[in-house]
Amino acid sequence: MVTLPAGLRVGHATDVAARTGCTVFLGPFRAAAFIAGHATGTRELDALSTLHIVPRVDALLFTGGSAFGLGAANGVVDWLEERGQGFDVGAARVPIVPAAVIFDLPIASRRPDAAMARLACDAATNDVPAEGAVGAGTGATVGKWLGPANASRGGFGCASTTYGESMLFTAVVVNALGDVIGADGQVIAGARGDGGAFAGARTLHTSPPPPSAPSWRGGTNTTLAAVATDAPLTRTQLEILARMATAGLARRISPAFTPFDGDIVFAMSLALDGAGIESRELLALGAAACHALEQAIERAVA
Repeated sequence: MVTLPAGLRVGHATDVAARTGCTVFLGPFRAAAFIAGHATGTRELDALSTLHIVPRVDALLFTGGSAFGLGAANGVVDWLEERGQGFDVGAARVPIVPAAVIFDLPIASRRPDAAMARLACDAATNDVPAEGAVGAGTGATVGKWLGPANASRGGFGCASTTYGESMLFTAVVVNALGDVIGADGQVIAGARGDGGAFAGARTLHTSPPPPSAPSWRGGTNTTLAAVATDAPLTRTQLEILARMATAGLARRISPAFTPFDGDIVFAMSLALDGAGIESRELLALGAAACHALEQAIERAVA
């Protein structure tokens, strides 16, 4: 059973016909990020740095539309401002909304915009979000190393677990160049060969795909993940948590962190006044996050 920590709300906006969408995580929360890929599209990522003046962020947005989709974050900013949320600068409260994109341009017939992001905010609840081809995962595909015609559907997935009294929730949008691997080591979604069977990306080291495949162009693939907990982690500890969770991507996506993927893992704590936890507890929480993220990746394509 998937459970969200108290204070976190998740909402999708899905355009089924256009095959794109966005997903918002509403806080506020303390947050950090770890960039594992090499072709990212982001907005306000610096606000997650330990050196940044803002102590927390108000929301996180995952969206389709590549760099064009980053403008959808304006809708989240406006929605939050109307509700009096944001960083107090005297003249106004400025909502802090980091955002990250996936590349769905060959599939989607529109780009997410501010209006779509507002719909995601309106839909956000503490209930378990829908999974599959919804929200930012609507136009996601996986196994594109043989070209888009041979790819499988990607999507949005989530999972949760507990460590002691702490709740941990993971969510992921899988739009990877590589295949998705199940717990048994077998491909469960990915590139298919001429006969329709999975080709298996683990053969890449002996039989590379043709250089003309469109998905080999930089920036056309991305897996975005979020790990949220009610444990009182500092921003430094949240960055460690995000780094540890990336192992879940490596275990379930083959290959991961390629030159053509923009993989990012975000970590968020709903305990805004927390002073941190012991290192041994952080170790256990990171291991739990990694395992939950593996499950979320499988659920995204299942």
